[in-house]
Amino acid sequence: MTHGRGRRPWKNLGDESRSFALNGPVSRHIQESVVVVFAFALIFLWTFVVLHPILLTLPSFTPSLALEILPAGLTLHRLFVQADGKTHDILIGPEDPTGHIAQKYTNTIIGRYANRLPIGSHTLERDGLSSVVNPQPNEKPTVSLHGGVKGFDQYPWEPLVDPSAAQLFTPAEIATTQTRLPSSIIFKRISEDGEEGYPGKLLVEALIGLAQPEGAPNQTADGAKEWNLGSVVLIYRAKLLDEKTITPINLTQHWGFNLDASLQEGSDTLSIKEHKIDIKADHTIELNSEGLSTGTLLAVAGTHHAHKEKTSGKIGEAFPASGYDEFYVFAPRATPPPPSKLPASAFSPELDLVGAALSRDGPGSEELVSLTSGKSGLRISFASNQPGVQFYTNNFAVPEKGARKKIHGGSGSVGDGYGPGTAAFLEFHAPLAAWMDPSVRGPSGEDTLLASGELYNNITRMDVWYKSPGSA
Repeated sequence: MTHGRGRRPWKNLGDESRSFALNGPVSRHIQESVVVVFAFALIFLWTFVVLHPILLTLPSFTPSLALEILPAGLTLHRLFVQADGKTHDILIGPEDPTGHIAQKYTNTIIGRYANRLPIGSHTLERDGLSSVVNPQPNEKPTVSLHGGVKGFDQYPWEPLVDPSAAQLFTPAEIATTQTRLPSSIIFKRISEDGEEGYPGKLLVEALIGLAQPEGAPNQTADGAKEWNLGSVVLIYRAKLLDEKTITPINLTQHWGFNLDASLQEGSDTLSIKEHKIDIKADHTIELNSEGLSTGTLLAVAGTHHAHKEKTSGKIGEAFPASGYDEFYVFAPRATPPPPSKLPASAFSPELDLVGAALSRDGPGSEELVSLTSGKSGLRISFASNQPGVQFYTNNFAVPEKGARKKIHGGSGSVGDGYGPGTAAFLEFHAPLAAWMDPSVRGPSGEDTLLASGELYNNITRMDVWYKSPGSA
C-alpha cells in the first residue's frame, strides 16, 4: 500500500511531464532515490517495529515468568523464569532480535502447514467442497517444509491494541482473558488465497498470554515439593473468508527449550541429553528418507521413543545417531479435549474455550508431555487439544552460522551458536499430511482440512514448575 501511494503523484502529471518523469535522467535519479528511501523504510519497519519485543510479565516486583514476543514471525524471543533467586531463559535463540532473520524456525509460528508435505498438485475434497493445493518446494525439490518458501514465520503479525477487535474470539473469551489472562495479547494476519500454493483467503488470530501460578505445590515421587511458577498459553484461531472453499491448515509454535543453558556450567549445560522427557504417545509416524510420511504408524513400545521405559528416563539414553525428529501421536485420552475445528453455528457469544484452556481439571487439561532438568530444578509440562507433537533435538544446527544468547554463555555474535542436541523443540500440531494419509490420524481422526463456515481452534498450555535440585 505504501508503494502504491508513492506512485499516484506521477499519474497527475501531463503527458510531457510524464514522459520526462519516466524516461529522463533526473527522473531516474528521483526514482532510484525513492527506491532507496523505501528500502530504508522497510528496514526501519522490520528493525524498530516488527523486531521490537513486546513484553508480557506476571504482575509482581520479581515476576516468575516474563515473555518477549516479536511481531515478526510471531516469535517468542525470550522466556524468563525466576526460580530460587536465579534467572533462566529457557528458550534458545539469538541475542539480538534481528538474528531471527537468519536463524529460521527458532521459536516462530509455523503455517499455513507445519512439518513436511510432498510437492505436487493435491485435490482436497470434503462435504461436497473441492480445492487444489500446490505446496511449494523449499527444503528439497520434492519437499515443502513449514509452509513453503515464505511461510507464516516470515510475515509481520499485527498486534491488536484493543482485544475486543478480535473477530475469532467470543465476548465470553475476551472477558476471561481480561480477568484470568491479563498479561496477554492477540495478534492477527491474513493469508491470501494462493499464498505458497494454499487455497482460500484465511484470517488467523493468535492469543499469547501468561497465567498466574495456581494451587498448592505438587508432592513428587521422591517426597519433595514442586512449585508452579505460572503458565504460557497459546491459542490459534483461523477462518476462511472465502465461501465454498477448503484448505489444509496445521499451525504450531516451533519453540526450542533448554532448561540448563542459563546455568552456564560448560558444555554439559548446553546439551539437553541430561533432560528427562515423557511423551504420552503409543505411536510415531514412519518417515521415508526425505522425512515425509509413509502413511504408517509405528508402535513406540520397545523402541528408543518409549522414553518412560528407559532406565534413566533421560533423552541421552539410546539417543539416535541423527538425533530425534519424529512426530508422536498421542494415546487415547480419558476425556476428549476441546475440538480443533467447530462449526460457525457453535461459535456463540457465550462460548469460552479460553476458560477451558486455563482449567486444570477440565477437558484438555491432561498432561501430555513433560521436560525435566535435575540440574536447574525446572520442569515444563504441556496440555493441548492437538493430536500429537513433533520432538526435534536441533539436529541441523550449525554453531558457525548462528548466535547464542549471552545468558546461555554465548557472545551474542554469529559464529558462536548452538550445536546439535542443544534444544528440545516440542511442536504441538496434527499429524503431517493427515488429509492424504487417514491411517496416521490416530484417535482424534483429525484430517487437517478447514472448510468455509468452520473455525480452527488450536490450544496449547505450558506450565512451568520448580523443585529445588537438592531436595529429597
